Amino acid sequence: MFITLEGIDRAGKTTQAARLAAALGPRTLLLREPGGTPAGERIRGLIKDPELELDPVAELLLFNAARAQLLAEVVEPALREGRDVVCDRFIDSTAAYQGVARGLGLERVERLTELVVGTTTPDLTLLLRVDPERAFYRQTEIDDRFEAEGVEFQRRVAAAYDDLARRHADRIVVVDGEGEPDEVHRRIIEVVDERR
Repeated sequence: MFITLEGIDRAGKTTQAARLAAALGPRTLLLREPGGTPAGERIRGLIKDPELELDPVAELLLFNAARAQLLAEVVEPALREGRDVVCDRFIDSTAAYQGVARGLGLERVERLTELVVGTTTPDLTLLLRVDPERAFYRQTEIDDRFEAEGVEFQRRVAAAYDDLARRHADRIVVVDGEGEPDEVHRRIIEVVDERR
């Protein structure tokens, strides 16, 4: 099963992705986007660098370059072997951040993404919904370009995610991301168990 976790910055995706991968067993592959390959990790450094200004189209293409490499080198071979794959962010982040919040256009970004991923789409996407203001103000330090955009940017991203959840209701399940990590993990496991 290919499962992705999505949500605004500081929604708890990284924590919950790791917990889900552990719960699914030792053969489960835990990945993050961008990253997961040597090329992807280098691209991640560029994309997240707070001192670097990137044109939104350049940003979009970098995300998709890292994604293409991750799919070819890691995800597709793992799925062929029958392994579960859990990924911290994937195609919906690009749609929400670059398509909507950066203003490139949701349909335009989704068309490019379809070209990159082909038929390798998630079986299930867990959208961790948290209040953008609460998430933004609980951060202790800002360590990347997206967090530095401010709370209004995160509100636009959150609204974009809600729209994506409506458009792709067959794949995206909204999970309440508020509360203690154990509570959120239990909610996630309930959803995954229903879909397996």
